[in-house]
Amino acid sequence: MKNVIKIMLFVAVATCLFSCGGNTNTNVAKTKDTIPVPPPPKPYAEEVNGIKVSEAPNSPEFPDAKLQLLSPKKDTVLKIGNNKFHYHVENYTLGMLTEGYYKMKCANSMKGQHIHYILDNTPYYASYDSVFERPVPSGKHLLLSFLSRSYHESIKNQDAYTLTQLVAGKGTDTLKDYDMNAPYLFYSRPKGEYKGEAETKKLLLDFYLVNTTLSPTGNRVKATVNGNDFILTKWVPYMIEGLPMGDNKITLQLLDKNNKPVPGIFNDSGERKFVLKEK
Repeated sequence: MKNVIKIMLFVAVATCLFSCGGNTNTNVAKTKDTIPVPPPPKPYAEEVNGIKVSEAPNSPEFPDAKLQLLSPKKDTVLKIGNNKFHYHVENYTLGMLTEGYYKMKCANSMKGQHIHYILDNTPYYASYDSVFERPVPSGKHLLLSFLSRSYHESIKNQDAYTLTQLVAGKGTDTLKDYDMNAPYLFYSRPKGEYKGEAETKKLLLDFYLVNTTLSPTGNRVKATVNGNDFILTKWVPYMIEGLPMGDNKITLQLLDKNNKPVPGIFNDSGERKFVLKEK
């Protein structure tokens, strides 16, 4: 009888210990499952001396859009002066207004979506057709072309741009070729004149990067607007607010993680001027 009682007590104690251990493991699992996930970083927005730079609203994406330069062919020596440029565009319609353009509340081209043609980082030429003529001076040049929404915001995907070296005129063989693998910063917007509240209240700040990225711990872009500095660590479009009527100026510079200039012929835009006017 005593042996039976001992066996029953042993089973009861073992069952209790096993049950407590199981509950402890369950509590650990529940604790792990309830670890809070940090919220995503807030969109960039900074105001200095009344001028505000912030991330632009989300635009329609065109992940399958493609741009290809068909002619002139690579290594073709162009004539000095006007030359024909022929592009192939896929999954993107030139001349069409970008869906929801009015929501951006900034300058918009009613001619629709287009190609930005930037030769040697000079102010862009907008073409609403895939075939057009442009003057090319003597020498070697670097041409960036990219697809643009109707409000001049660039399509920032791998297939929506082309980077090409152009050669025009004789005697250019001795000139140094461009490094097609080097990091490049190309200036795009703001540009020209803006009229009326619909265009002057918010201005699009946009640029194009090739062979580099931006991050809080890596390269960044310093935008100097009317003497005020803004450090941008994301390659996204931005909006500028609080600009005065009349002449304004902006400079973009590609910097490394230590805020030192990244070497490169186009990585400092130089001072760009634009004008805001009452309607």
